[in-house]
Amino acid sequence: MSRMLGTVSMGVRAPIIRQGDNLAEIVTGSILEAISVDGLAPRDRDVVAMTEAIVARAQGNYVTVDNIADDVRAKLGGETVGVIFPILSRNRFAICLRGIAKGCKKVVLMLSYPSDEVGNHLIDWDMMDKNNVDPYRDVLSEEKYRELFGYVKHPFTGVDYVDYYKTLIQESGADVEIVFANDPRAILSYTKNVLNCDIHTRARTKRLLTAAGAERVFGLDEIMTQSVNGSGYNPRYGLLGSNKATEDTVKLFPRDCQDLVEDIQARLLKATGKHMEVMVYGDGAFKDPVGKIWELADPVVSPAYTAGLEGTPNELKLKYLADNDFANLSGEALRNAIKDKIQQKDGSSLVGNMAAQGTTPRRLTDLIGSLCDLTSGSGDKGTPIVYIQGYFDNYTTD
Repeated sequence: MSRMLGTVSMGVRAPIIRQGDNLAEIVTGSILEAISVDGLAPRDRDVVAMTEAIVARAQGNYVTVDNIADDVRAKLGGETVGVIFPILSRNRFAICLRGIAKGCKKVVLMLSYPSDEVGNHLIDWDMMDKNNVDPYRDVLSEEKYRELFGYVKHPFTGVDYVDYYKTLIQESGADVEIVFANDPRAILSYTKNVLNCDIHTRARTKRLLTAAGAERVFGLDEIMTQSVNGSGYNPRYGLLGSNKATEDTVKLFPRDCQDLVEDIQARLLKATGKHMEVMVYGDGAFKDPVGKIWELADPVVSPAYTAGLEGTPNELKLKYLADNDFANLSGEALRNAIKDKIQQKDGSSLVGNMAAQGTTPRRLTDLIGSLCDLTSGSGDKGTPIVYIQGYFDNYTTD
C-alpha cells in the first residue's frame, strides 16, 4: 500500500473579505499559494470550499433593521403580527426580531417548547413531566410559564431568551405578548397575520395556518426577497440563514453563487490541470450530543456546488465484509479480497445491499459541508476556505 493517508481536510488562510472583492480570484489564489507553500500535490476530485459568510460579504448582501421593518409592514399590514417558532439566538434572530417589531404595532411571540427548532431548550423535559405539561396540546401564557418553570437561562449563553426577546420587542416600539405552543394554529386565537420563522418545517407550518384561516401568512424566507431602498436581498431564502453583522444590520445568506463555484473550478483547472470540485458551505448538519443543539440554522448546508458533488456516497462497509464475506481470511489475503470486492462496484446503487448497511446515506454536500464547518470553525482561525484531499478515495486508491 503506497498511501497511508485517506481524507485530509485543511483550513486555508485568506485575506479579510470586503464588499466588492473578487472572490473567485482570492479563493483561487489562496488555494494555489497553499499548494505551493505547503508542498501539496493537487489531484482530480480535490474539494475546495468557502464559507457562505465570505461570499455574502463580497456581495455586500446586508440589510438593516429599517429595511426589515419596511418589508414586514408592507407584507403583514403593520398592526398585530404573530411571530411564531423563531430560534433562540442573539446572532441568528435577535436583529431580525428588532426589524420585525419595528414593522408592526404589536407582536404576539409564540415560542415552541421545550426547545426551539434547533435544540435550544427553554424547558427541561423532566420539569415539564413533573408539572404535567403536554407539549403537544397545552398553550402556556408567559405568566403560566414563569409560574411553572421560573427564569431559565440558556446553559451556554446565560441568556433568558423569553425576557431578552420581550425586551427587544418593547425597545423597538411594539407591544408584546408571549405564548408557548407547538401547534402553529394556536396563534390564530390572537391574530390572523402570521410570520412563521421556523426553518426546516416552514412549508408545513404555512400550509396548516393557511388551511386554518390565517389571512396573511409569510415565512421568514419571504421577507427581504427583493431589495428595499437599495438593500441586499435573497430571492430564495429571504432572512433565513442571516447572521448579525452590527446592532442594526444582518448579513444575508449568499445569493447567485453558482457562477462563482464554476468560475473557481475553471480557474483551478487552468492553473493546475486538475478537475476539482468547488462548493459554498454554511452550517454543518450535525447535532451536539451534550448541548442537544442541532447545528443547522441555515436553510441548507450548501447553496451552490459543482456538478461532481451531486448525490450520496455509494460505499461498502469494510468491517461488514471482514466479519462476514471474508471472515476466514486475514492479512494480505483479506486485504486483497476486500480490494477486489470494492473494484467490482459498477456504479449502480448499493441501497439495500447488506454490505453497505451502516454507511452514511446523506447527501455529499451535507457531509462535506459538515466537515468543512468543523474544519474552519466559527471563531478566529482565519481559514474561511477549506481544501480537502482524498474524500472520494477508497481502500483501493494508491
